[in-house]
Amino acid sequence: MKLLRRTGRVLMVLVGILAIGTAIFTYSLKPDYDGEKTIVGLSAAVEVYFDRYGVPHIYGNEPVDAFRALGYVHAQDRLWQMELLRRIGRGGLSEVFGETTLETDKFFLALGIDESSARAVAKLDPNSEAVVLSQAYLDGINEFVKDGPTPLEFYLTGLEKTEFTLHDIQNVFGYMAFSFAQAHKTDPLLTKIKDSLGSEYLNDFDIAIDPKSTLIQNFKGAPGKNGQTEVVSSVIETLESLHIPLFEGSNGWVVGPEKTKNGKVIFANDPHIGFAQPSVWYEAHVVTPTYEKYGYHLAGIPFPALAHDRTLAYGMTMFENDDTDFYYEEVNPQDPDKYRWKNTWVPFETKAYSISVKDGDTVDFTVKKTRRGPVLSGIMNEIRHEKPISMWWTYTQNENQAMQALYEMATARNIVEFKDALPKIHAPGLNIMYGDVEGNIAWWATAKLHKVPDSINTKLIQVDQKAYPAEREYLPFTENPQAINPPWHYVYSANNQPDSIAGQLYPGYYLPENRAKRIVELLEPKNDWDRESIGEMLTDVTSAVNPSIVKNLSKGLDIKVLNSVQLELLDQLYNWKGDYPTSSVEAALYHRWIYYLLKDTFEDELGATNFNRLLKTHLLKRNIAKMVANPRSIWWNDVRTETNEKQSDMIQKSFSEAFASLENDLGNDPSDWTWNKLHTLEHGHPIGQAGGLLRSFFNVGPFPIHGSREVINNLGFGYSATGYYEVGSGPSTRRVVDFSDIENSMSILPTGQSGNPFSKYYQDQAEMYVKGAFRKMQMNRTAITEDSDSKLILIPK
Repeated sequence: MKLLRRTGRVLMVLVGILAIGTAIFTYSLKPDYDGEKTIVGLSAAVEVYFDRYGVPHIYGNEPVDAFRALGYVHAQDRLWQMELLRRIGRGGLSEVFGETTLETDKFFLALGIDESSARAVAKLDPNSEAVVLSQAYLDGINEFVKDGPTPLEFYLTGLEKTEFTLHDIQNVFGYMAFSFAQAHKTDPLLTKIKDSLGSEYLNDFDIAIDPKSTLIQNFKGAPGKNGQTEVVSSVIETLESLHIPLFEGSNGWVVGPEKTKNGKVIFANDPHIGFAQPSVWYEAHVVTPTYEKYGYHLAGIPFPALAHDRTLAYGMTMFENDDTDFYYEEVNPQDPDKYRWKNTWVPFETKAYSISVKDGDTVDFTVKKTRRGPVLSGIMNEIRHEKPISMWWTYTQNENQAMQALYEMATARNIVEFKDALPKIHAPGLNIMYGDVEGNIAWWATAKLHKVPDSINTKLIQVDQKAYPAEREYLPFTENPQAINPPWHYVYSANNQPDSIAGQLYPGYYLPENRAKRIVELLEPKNDWDRESIGEMLTDVTSAVNPSIVKNLSKGLDIKVLNSVQLELLDQLYNWKGDYPTSSVEAALYHRWIYYLLKDTFEDELGATNFNRLLKTHLLKRNIAKMVANPRSIWWNDVRTETNEKQSDMIQKSFSEAFASLENDLGNDPSDWTWNKLHTLEHGHPIGQAGGLLRSFFNVGPFPIHGSREVINNLGFGYSATGYYEVGSGPSTRRVVDFSDIENSMSILPTGQSGNPFSKYYQDQAEMYVKGAFRKMQMNRTAITEDSDSKLILIPK
């Protein structure tokens, strides 16, 4: 017994030592929000006040000092996120995650983002203000890399911390440009449908935009008030599985003083991006005697993409223009190292790459390139075709000035200076929303656009010498869609089609009119908007289109074969307003019905794999209302049977399947079929994908949540056989900037400021976000210092 007691005491001591060691180790990994830190390169001390949500308010005497401080505090909260994002463009994920991401790394190296970044850096003027401030920001990051605590993720993956460079900034821009593009998901799939089924099967897809739908109106009028002079579906799936955020869509609107209660502009924006932990944006308020911005920063980017000050506000949505084209390359039958370029045979360019793979051998491979772009055949397992397929992409075909553009936007003092920065954004295509204290409101679609011949269908792989030429005739920026102080007194974007550009509806992968229609429906009649009502509009969950889809579906049902419970449910659904509270039964039935209708309609011709790829395209989202309204579509017939099925057959079958599916999942009482049991949000962390304790430690959620896809509060999900709607994307922030009361402008993040799981700001906004709440964006120094949680002073070393 004495031996057992003695052994027990020893074990207790060891456990105690282990617990103390773990506590000390854990404490050492936390970000420092208090005290003093010495930083190399500062000319004077910089004060950083962290408010109650961990937003740093940075006060420096010189911009270069303030940006160095920004880099440091950004890194201590988000270094792991910075590390992942900079690796994507250069094919560096396999060094972290092993063979799982090998195909993704090959694809990104083949795209040429890394080479494009090298060209962009080589052209930078090291003495320009944009580069000087960017380098100061990087110096701050690298100070943390050198002397700050190592984030837990680096220990778990075995990665060493390394310095960040201007090249890394450019690679993050390249990843952002790729994640906006939709052609990768759509063009090869449409070509496959055309080649295997026939061109008549494309007629019912909304490839050509319906000019009767809700279009964003151009207005190139008043210059200013008081202003001065599938190719990659597996790549997408890999990034989604790692919870690396992809840019999806967005809402943005700016209401002019004529339509607001206080006679000042109100600005609203909520970029829709894939949910991840940490969330995409890092908020920071940077103040010097010559510069001030309350901004939202991407990991590793010094200048905010969304921002405001006391003079102006700006934000963005995705333009969704088509900036990518695919080509079948003709190989010389006598010499496979050459391809046809115009009327001659020219040699392929080749480039060798090596990828370091965690727990594996280094993988060497070679990419062939044509004058149109990289040949993806042999790089992607999905691309299996006898003809090589190359890809032309605006981003890599043109000079990248994105960093300079963001700098000029952040330092613009008025609408004229702001507009002058926008032509430098060549890709990705963005809708830039703008409002200012002088009463100006504006929207510009920024992208390097080119003339598209009427004879060219940009949504199919180009086939022969008459295909869309690789040498593009670019349009001047003045031809880009835009509206400046229009007479209807508001501007908006919901990723829908703009009206004519240079006399044509410009091709793109625009989202359906659902959100746009609802935004116009709400904005148009009201002339007394205030901050609170704009905030309520940002969290609106009513579809302006889905009730009409239900009514069209109901016409195809034979109610004589429905039982009393089904009839009662159908009656509820017929009178549904299209709203999505968590208690809604109608929402659950509607989406089950739509999924089975799509499955019964498309899967027989496409097969399971291509049907699931189709579900992930914007094209299908636009197609649902159109298909339901078209009883003559060729797709209604089930090619697996000898019967010639009609639309009504598919509607009847899918309704029965949806009803049975909900009974099976949620029980026999339809009152239990509520939306909160099916529609949930979990913010996933790459390490949390391992499951178990790591999932509960790193991930945030899951939460039942209201809303749906293609409502203003756009909480996107994919359809699948599970019948559950796990939200994958949505508002990455909700912002309202009110120029009548700038100090009380408001916002929210999906989880929190910090990406460090030991920080108290890791998930402190998550429940507020789910409830649709907001918090103040503080700008008054006196209030900030009185209300701050903590103060960090960075002093010269």
